[in-house]
Amino acid sequence: MMRISPLRSAILYIGLGSLFTYIAIQSAEETLFNFITIALAFFATIDFVVAIRLINLHFRIKKTKDKEK
Repeated sequence: MMRISPLRSAILYIGLGSLFTYIAIQSAEETLFNFITIALAFFATIDFVVAIRLINLHFRIKKTKDKEK
């Protein structure tokens, strides 16, 4: 069974965060302070934070593997 690497997952989360950001911008008509826009921005923020943590995990794993050699 093949696992998905943290870097590939991070790329997926960056894509989702970008998509949520784009949809939030499109849904902001007169004001930014409606529920849909704030919810989409919230989900985009969570996706970007998870992506950053996964990238950090990728480099920690890579550093650990380099030390073992």
